[in-house]
Amino acid sequence: MIRVEKTPNPATGEIERSVGIDLGLKDFAATSDARVFGLERHYRRLEAKLGKAQRARKKTRVRALHAKIKNSRKDRLHKLSTALVKEYGAIFIGNVNASALARTRMAKSVLDAGWSLFRTMLQYKGDCAGVWFEEVDERYSTQTCGCCNRRTGPKGREGLGIREWACLECGAYHQRDINAAVSILAAGRRRLAEGIPVLSAPCAAAAG
Repeated sequence: MIRVEKTPNPATGEIERSVGIDLGLKDFAATSDARVFGLERHYRRLEAKLGKAQRARKKTRVRALHAKIKNSRKDRLHKLSTALVKEYGAIFIGNVNASALARTRMAKSVLDAGWSLFRTMLQYKGDCAGVWFEEVDERYSTQTCGCCNRRTGPKGREGLGIREWACLECGAYHQRDINAAVSILAAGRRRLAEGIPVLSAPCAAAAG
């Protein structure tokens, strides 16, 4: 992917209107300002019809269904990415590895979500509109408290199903995906200001 060298649009000042975005499979995305965008299961909605057409070897019908799925997904992502670029001066998004997840049992859901296409749309639309777009390291974003920056959130496989949690340090109550987006925004702002590409470790943040 070709990256365009750019500087923050002067019209946005210090880019106060910025947002962090956490991509997911339960919901498509959550933002740092507490907006949640549901996952529209384009492939899943037509999977039964597609399977029936494939078993009947109706190639024309299969191609038509695949085109409908692709166009429906692309249209939704275009609308969402355009709205975000119009609204924000800087967009920071987690660098979730879609290619790796596409090789797991979650492959259908990952491909149906269209994360890679969405990020590509945000990048080129941001470049055209003078909006800063950056992918940042999302490691520990679901575990790091967006208020005190301590890593007190649910961990490991057993913590994957926990959608809400309270920080043991400061008592702040979090919705998992929104908190992750807040952590991604904080990492993005640090990267923009200091050139640091990863989330700070809690001990480093406390020392600062």
